[in-house]
Amino acid sequence: MKKILHIISSPRGAASFSIKLGNAIIEKLKAEYPGSTVKETDLANQHFPHLEEAQITSFFTPAENRTPENIIAVKHSDNAIKDIVDADIIVIGAPMYNYTIPSALKAWLDHIIRAGVTFKYDENGLQGLIKGKKVYIAETSGAVYTEGPMQSFDFIAPYLKAVLSHIGLTDVTIFRIEGTSIPGVQDTAVEKGLNSIILN
Repeated sequence: MKKILHIISSPRGAASFSIKLGNAIIEKLKAEYPGSTVKETDLANQHFPHLEEAQITSFFTPAENRTPENIIAVKHSDNAIKDIVDADIIVIGAPMYNYTIPSALKAWLDHIIRAGVTFKYDENGLQGLIKGKKVYIAETSGAVYTEGPMQSFDFIAPYLKAVLSHIGLTDVTIFRIEGTSIPGVQDTAVEKGLNSIILN
C-alpha cells in the first residue's frame, strides 16, 4: 500500500479536466497498490497565501526564536512539507492558465521550496532534500502543446520538472488531456488522455 497525496489546483470542481485526470491516475494507483490511502489538498478551498514579508521572515527564523506571529505565518508551509514527506506518491493537477500554472499552485510551490528544509547548497552545489517519491502531473490544456505550432508555449512541464527537482523530486511523469477547445480534437481529448495513463 502507498500513501498518495493529491494536489488539486483547479477551482472548477466536477467540470475540471485536471481533477478528472488526477482522479484517474489515483484510481490506477489504488488498483496497482491495494489498500493505499489518499490525502487531498484542494488549493481552491485551502488557500496558501502568496509570500509576503511575514512568511519569508518566519522561514529564516530558527524555530526556537519564532514569535507567535512567525508560527502562524509558517504553518501553511510546515503542514504542506509534512504532507510531502509523509507521501510515497504525489499527484499534482496542473491546468494551463495563460501558458502556465494557476497562481494557487504557484503559491503552494513557494511554500514547499524552503532553503535548509527541502533543499540546501553545499560544496557540491544544489541538493534536494526530499527523496524517494514518485510524482505524477495531470496537465490539461485547451490547445495541443505536445506537438505542432504551440509546442514552444508549454511552460508547465519544464517548469514543474525544474522546480520539483530543486527539492529532490526527480521521478516525474506527466499525463495530459489537451486540445479540449479545438474542434475535431475536443471530442476525443478526454478519452485519449485517460487512456494514456500507464504507470511506471
